[in-house]
Amino acid sequence: MEYVIQRAARRPSLKGCWEEPAWQNAPTAQLRHFLAQSKSRHPKVAAKAVYQDDGIFVFFKVLDKYVRCVQTSYQASVCKDSCVEFFVEPKAGGGYFNFEINAGGTLLLHFNELRTARSGPAGFKRRLVPWQLGRQVEIYHSLPRTVNPEIKAATEWRVEYFIPFTIFEHYLGRLGPIPGQVWRGNFYKCADLTSRPHWLAWAPMGPELNFHLPKFFAPIKFRA
Repeated sequence: MEYVIQRAARRPSLKGCWEEPAWQNAPTAQLRHFLAQSKSRHPKVAAKAVYQDDGIFVFFKVLDKYVRCVQTSYQASVCKDSCVEFFVEPKAGGGYFNFEINAGGTLLLHFNELRTARSGPAGFKRRLVPWQLGRQVEIYHSLPRTVNPEIKAATEWRVEYFIPFTIFEHYLGRLGPIPGQVWRGNFYKCADLTSRPHWLAWAPMGPELNFHLPKFFAPIKFRA
């Protein structure tokens, strides 16, 4: 399983237009792998990504029910809301980033740094990406900033955003020419504290309810 990120001939408008020319050649990643702990299997989730010289564009389209969104502060626990997430490891063993955005456009962004024998026990050390960097992520969201009470009826919502490569380079150093690179990552959907909690992924995962498992990331290739 792999996802191929095409170079966008035109810059996406960040207006939630799924079929606009900038996105028409982008392959669609369907999120179909529900974790066993899910109380519902109702959402239908699709994701796309493209890139230009200065960064990556990511687009989620969600057909959902029981939509709830109350977190409004940067770095709040948006996974408790109706939320879409993109986890990505640009350099093998260099650590990964989790971009978590709820239906109202609130962002949580961490860099998870691989620990070494000198820096501590095996695993990853979470580093909160400061607002000075986080605010560079440009986000479109189709729903209001807050959705409360919960929308029980079938509802489509979209989140589209731009991630400048400079955010990655702040932690990893210069990335070099992007065409031809192979990163690793996964696309997720969750809704921890809605009335129908669920967790699903694009690339298959194991039985543990934990998205922070890079061993389940799949290749993400940048086409020239």
